[in-house]
This record gives sequence, structure tokens and C-alpha cells, in this order.
Amino acid sequence: MISTMTSREMERWGLFEITLEGPAEGNPYKDVSLEASFRYGHRTITVSGFYDGEGIYKIRFMPDTEGEWQYETKSGTAELNGHSGRFVCSKPGSGNHGPVRVKDALRFQYEDGTPYRPFGTTCYVWTHQDEALQRQTLSSLAQSPFNKIRMCLFPKRYSFNLNDPEHYPFAGSREGGWDGERFNPVYFAGLEARIEELQRLGIEADLILFHPYDKGHWGFDRMSAAADDYYLRYVIARLSAYRNVWWSLANEFDFMKEKTMADWDRLFRIVQEEDPYQHLRSIHNGTKMYDPSELSIYDHSKPWVTHVSMQYWELTPATAWRKLYKKPIVVDECCYEGNLPQRWGNITGEEMTARFWDGFMRGGYVGHGETYLNDEEIVWWSKGGRLVGESPERIAFLRSVLEEAPAELEPLEGFRDAPTVGVEGRYYLQYYGIHRPAYRELPLPEEASFRIEIIDTWNRTVTPLEGLFSGKTKVVLPARPYMAIRARAVD
Repeated sequence: MISTMTSREMERWGLFEITLEGPAEGNPYKDVSLEASFRYGHRTITVSGFYDGEGIYKIRFMPDTEGEWQYETKSGTAELNGHSGRFVCSKPGSGNHGPVRVKDALRFQYEDGTPYRPFGTTCYVWTHQDEALQRQTLSSLAQSPFNKIRMCLFPKRYSFNLNDPEHYPFAGSREGGWDGERFNPVYFAGLEARIEELQRLGIEADLILFHPYDKGHWGFDRMSAAADDYYLRYVIARLSAYRNVWWSLANEFDFMKEKTMADWDRLFRIVQEEDPYQHLRSIHNGTKMYDPSELSIYDHSKPWVTHVSMQYWELTPATAWRKLYKKPIVVDECCYEGNLPQRWGNITGEEMTARFWDGFMRGGYVGHGETYLNDEEIVWWSKGGRLVGESPERIAFLRSVLEEAPAELEPLEGFRDAPTVGVEGRYYLQYYGIHRPAYRELPLPEEASFRIEIIDTWNRTVTPLEGLFSGKTKVVLPARPYMAIRARAVD
């Protein structure tokens, strides 16, 4: 059988695909093994293949080095074994910077070295909605400041989201039962199309692999350990070659009482061992506590955790988490802008914006969500649709401020009464949140000259002060909340 592929030439960090025809009888998902070895010089990467239904098998590969690659398939099934070929990996296209990596204890960057700061949002089951609503969500994202989205692979049954989706990851039905050993290629094809569209928008897909919002309605939250492992391996084989994928082991993992910490360790290790590209990995807590001695918080210091994903309603602990874990801190959930009856879903746009500024000024990263009621019960945090809140345009303003800042920005410990980031001697950005001082005194270096600007983070204005400043400098402020000061050294 001749293998087919999307192209004889593939851009760096693109998705190279081999398609083979093979047996359809029995259960090919479980009974047929398939992998391929991709070689570049003396380097070899082995990638698992997967069954895509109707007698079709696929192997996907993300090349990370320019030049000629060779491949050869291996399988215990004769029709799939021994196929070989080659392709040329070319320069990445515009906007393709590769997968996001952890740079150091504070920062992320794309694999090509381009800085990346996550400005995330949450739309748990937007890909489980109808086509028109998914399109509307993509349109909203295209006009938003968000470059990461948290989203579930399994459907969700929860407040303001009680509709059953059209397709599921597994074959079968809720009424007739699920075949836990067979997957549904139609579901995965739809998910992959959305991951690709997010990629074109420059948005990372933070894929939530497990969650507790099932309560036995479908039973995906209480599968056996063997079924969990089987599902993970298939998902990784299908999706890991997309450069914009992150793995979130679970959302509010501690609400899944059927699983132990040992189970989560096992699942983490499977993802680590099966993913040939080592995409980012973390896990999200439900109980709002930040003491790592509590059993409700996963130990993010474990080696298979790349960064911290946390739920907490305020951002002060970000400083302690940074020092404890020595990994980038992402507070993916700090409550949502909206008006739901639940306390986590009814903060104001001002408060959502303030939490973003506060978290970033403490050296962390913050996630957005929107939960406004409407007659159709299409709430962004769950189903997507339209963004109607006041915070996204202010978050966009924050993003523009930080994109103008030096890449080596870090928290400055000398400003303990107001969170401050900067580069000593060159750049200072200080935020006051709900506090409204009439003036502040900045201890600028004596040996450099600085331009100073007053930033109104809510009204999105930047007001420069006349002249240059050095040494201890008194800055008069308008005594309003949500103000910031930026001081930049003059070359």
C-alpha cells in the first residue's frame, strides 16, 4: 500500500501526515499497532500512529529542524509495515514561531526564541456547540487580546450548559452505552479543525483532558484506570503534532473523587512519555487554597509539571508560588466577569482588569473568563459566542503595554507596598489597583535619566510628565483607583 501525505515539503513546526490503508475488521483501535521513525541525520524520533476509521490509519509528525527528513513505518500488520519516504522541512511561515516552551522560572517563549506571554480565556465546551456558535466564537477570539484558550475534550454538564453535543470522543451513545475501546473519528476531526483555526489566529489550545462536570451523565469522569490510559494514548497520537497544543491534565482535578494523587501522577507520566514534542503540561485545582501541604493542591514541583496552573480569587500568592515552585505561574481562574448567582462568576469588569494587572505585576500570568446571563443561556466561559464584558479591551491595553516592555521584565522586590515589574536601572512599571495615592515617590537611580508616564489602566490613557527625572522622584497622581506609573530610561 502506498503512503500518502499532505506535502513533500513541510514548514518547520508544521504538521506532516502519512495516510495508510489497512484492516478495518475487528477493533483496529486496539488490535493494530503502528508507529514511524523519523530521521534527521543521526537523530531519530519515534511517533505513534492511530486508526481514523474506515480502514484509514494516520501518522502525524511535527518536524523541528530544517532539511531533509526520512521516515519508515513499523507495524505488526503487513499492510502498514515498512513504508518509507522522505520530505524536506522548510523555513516556518509567517506567524509560525513553533510550540511554546518554558524559558525560565518566570517566562515562556516560543521555540524560535520569540517571547510569549499568555493572555488566556476560558471557553470550556465551545467545540461541543453547533457550527454557527463555534464560528461566532472564533470571530470573537479573532478580535480579542487572547492568545490562549482553555477548552475541554469531554463534554460538560453543568449550570447553563445542559445540552448534549452532537458528537462524542467515544463510539456509542448515552442511551445505548459507550464503547470504551473505540473512538469517534468524526468528533476528533471537528476538534482538529478548531485547533487548526486557533493556530491560524495565533492562539494556544490548552486542552483539558479530564474534568468532573459529568456527574455520571455520560460517565467519562469515572472511567477505569485502563480506560483513562487508553484514551490518553489515542489523544496524544492524534493531537500532539499540532504546535499550539498544551496539556491540562484536568480542570478542578480535586473534585474528581474517584482518582487519587497516585492516579494523577500516573496520567502525567503517560502524557510526558507518549508526547514526542513535550508540550506544556499542568493541572488545575478546584479548592481555592494555596498551601501545597493541603491534599487539594497538586505538587507542581514534580518534574513532569512544566508550569503552575492555579485557581485562586486574588493574586497576592503569586509571589509565594513563584518562590516555591520556581516555575512560571498562570492563575488560569481568578473568578469571572459577569453576573451569575455563583460568587465565582459575578465580579465586575474593573475587578477582572485589576486582577490581570496585579497578577502580571507580581511576575505571574492571569486568565480571563466571562459569565453574563442572557435569555439563550450562551455564556462565554462555557459555550463561547460573543464577548460582551468590559475587561477584554482593557486586557488588550495591558498586553500592548507589556509588549512595549523589555523581554527580561521581572518582579522587583524593592517595591514591597506596590507590585512592580521592571529591569533595574532601565524600566519600572508600578501598579496601585484599588488604592488611590495622591502621589508616589519613586527611588530612581541617580546615574540615569528617566521619562515618566502616568497610566490609567481602566480608561486606557498614558499621560507623559514633562522633563527628565533621576533619583528620588515625587510623582503626583490623580487619586483614582487603577492607576500605574511607568518610568523608562533615556538612552
